Amino acid sequence: MKKLFAILSIVAICSYGIPVSVLAQDVASTEEYAETPAVAETAVTIETTTPADMEEGGGLHKTLKQKFIEGDAIWMSPVALCLILGLSLCIERIIYLSLSSTNTKKLLNNIDAAWDKGGVNAAMDVCRNTRGPVASIFYQGLSRYDEGLDVVEKTVASYGGVQLGMLEKNLTWISLFIAIAPSLGFLGTVIGMIQAFDKIQQVGDISPTVVAGGMKVALLTTVFGLIVAMILQVFFNYILTLVEGLTNDMEDSSISLLDIIVKHSKK
Repeated sequence: MKKLFAILSIVAICSYGIPVSVLAQDVASTEEYAETPAVAETAVTIETTTPADMEEGGGLHKTLKQKFIEGDAIWMSPVALCLILGLSLCIERIIYLSLSSTNTKKLLNNIDAAWDKGGVNAAMDVCRNTRGPVASIFYQGLSRYDEGLDVVEKTVASYGGVQLGMLEKNLTWISLFIAIAPSLGFLGTVIGMIQAFDKIQQVGDISPTVVAGGMKVALLTTVFGLIVAMILQVFFNYILTLVEGLTNDMEDSSISLLDIIVKHSKK
């Protein structure tokens, strides 16, 4: 993770440092031209036209920023907070689930080979030195080997439920943000419509200029709320897919572990 943060910091410095240096060079060159009376007028023209050109080609982030301000920060900020918190939880779950994946076939083969050489204790050492929930389940099951196969099976099933709960951690919060983001958008819509009707009542005239502000707040909050919900829903479904894959892997490998235990019990 430290290497990842370092790489992101370097990318951020490179991406933001180059435009700043270029802008500084432009300002310095403009000041040099402004020192001579002949080109003073040209320098002033450059200073006045450059912001306009930048405004026209601002890009997507500047457009989103403008719409965020137009949609009233009071109602847009909670929607943006749902996006930030939801994405943070999604990224945390994806990293955790990715690190939890294990090559179960290789692990079972190593357990079988270690059992042949050093018994159940050697098999437990293999599980102890392997990362992931599958290895933890195997270790708990093998630690009850002396108590019989039925106890091992119950231990594997019980500890499998514990590991499944750890895999599904924070998913309820992600689903909450998915549900609450469009609700906040609809709340902004209702407030915007109320503001529009209040202005109509104050002015006594239904004109586009009177209701435009309230209608813009109403539409923008709804749009942003739905976009946030759709983004988080995609990540949520991907996380569910990872959880289902790990769950199936745990169930299949647990059956294979019991087969290995039965095979060595007969020797």
